[in-house]
Amino acid sequence: MHLFAGNQAVKILHDISFEVSAKQVLAIVGPSGSGKSTLLGLLAGLDRPTHGSIHIHGTNISTLAESAMAHFRRQHIGYVFQAFHLIPTLTALENVALPLDLQGIATGEERAKTLLQAVGLERRFHHYPIQLSGGEQQRVALARAFISQPPLLFADEPTGNLDSATGNLVIDLLWQLHEQHDSTLILVTHDTVLAARAQRILTLRDGAIVNDTSPPS
Repeated sequence: MHLFAGNQAVKILHDISFEVSAKQVLAIVGPSGSGKSTLLGLLAGLDRPTHGSIHIHGTNISTLAESAMAHFRRQHIGYVFQAFHLIPTLTALENVALPLDLQGIATGEERAKTLLQAVGLERRFHHYPIQLSGGEQQRVALARAFISQPPLLFADEPTGNLDSATGNLVIDLLWQLHEQHDSTLILVTHDTVLAARAQRILTLRDGAIVNDTSPPS
């Protein structure tokens, strides 16, 4: 993939090719600037590759129009951002229920309550993001990512803005939800302890895969 700065093309990723099995947990690691978050954004259809293709469940998402990609994402993909990306004017309950509300699914609120309870926020239904701690906001983001029961979940540095104790709690919840929903989990992280919990570790350097390993049990 290339980005363009003025008339100068900057190669971000090159010679990237890999497959991920259903229900697998894959950690993408590497130094800052190696292309980890760019790769995750491409896999989720948030960005488009300038060359090559990305196939999810038999669909080449690289060729989908924006509206079709948005529909595909709602059906198949959950995404947890490092910066939470909650809507400040919506309560925790409304933030979690939003993906189902946008699809016209009437059970959104009840399912949102169940997921917020699962992440320990049953007392925070009607709180706004500004009234929540960073760890609580990330737990709301986790619940929102799972509201549509997506088979594929992406997480970009899910503990990057959290202290170690809160980060460990969020990761335990992420793994718990992943196992309960039989989802495929692909995450970007600088945390070696977190990466070691994955079934497979993909290491990037200078926009290329330099290692593809399974950590010891």
